Amino acid sequence: MPDRLFLFAGYNKNNIVDDALIYYVKALSKHGDVILCMDCDCSKSEINKINKYTLHTIAARHGEYDFGSYKRAFQYARDNDMLQKYNHVYLVNDSVFGPTIDIEQTLKSIESKDSDATGLIVSKHKTHSFMESWFVCLDKKIFLSKWFDEFISSVTTEKEKYIVTVKYEHGLSNLIKNNGCSWGGLFTIYGRETYNQPKYLFRHGCPFVKKLSFTRHNGALGAQIKYILKHCDKDAATAIMNSANALYGVEYMNRFLTNNIFKIVLRNISYLKEKLKNGGI
Repeated sequence: MPDRLFLFAGYNKNNIVDDALIYYVKALSKHGDVILCMDCDCSKSEINKINKYTLHTIAARHGEYDFGSYKRAFQYARDNDMLQKYNHVYLVNDSVFGPTIDIEQTLKSIESKDSDATGLIVSKHKTHSFMESWFVCLDKKIFLSKWFDEFISSVTTEKEKYIVTVKYEHGLSNLIKNNGCSWGGLFTIYGRETYNQPKYLFRHGCPFVKKLSFTRHNGALGAQIKYILKHCDKDAATAIMNSANALYGVEYMNRFLTNNIFKIVLRNISYLKEKLKNGGI
């Protein structure tokens, strides 16, 4: 019997189930059950592409971002009396590509941590630190509690995305601590390193790369992504490229994946000029 349940939040602007999502869900399904909730209106034919890898799939626009999908997946598991049989419940979403390497050791490392909740990445800040909510493991002490049920069930539509980040992503870490539980992480980053240092994270064993890394700094991170694609699992690289070409365009990806230092410097300069123009870095 599977020991893990993955509550997977997905989104695709084109209302499709793309290669990267299929690859990701398939990889997770080898290590536990998956309930997929997509915040978009996918056709039955699109859902059929992935159904064999999921316990249940929901695909309907709700506008509550990833935590709205976590809510719906959690409530499906709760209402069908499924939660009690698992030792670990994961909150995961498709804001990343991957896994770029076999994920089994990553899961074991996360579950060996001496904390009630463990994020793949903890973001450290001067005033606050939190688990990045795109890959978080919860123990029974949390996911069977009344306070977690109330928290996740309270998710609603917010006017601004930053409110979602503060209220739910930061809020989850605060809530866990305030209820006498502990949280930690496998990797610790500072500032925006999750987006800006994908090669560093990959070389240190992080099995995912943020999709935002493909567009950050005016496309200046292409050499880092090219390194990852060259050294990661070949099937993962193919799935990532197929989906990236669909998301960003083949022409953009051809320009993006460059090792040309001159082009990279120009893109960074262009990015900095734009940031300064809009009020500073």
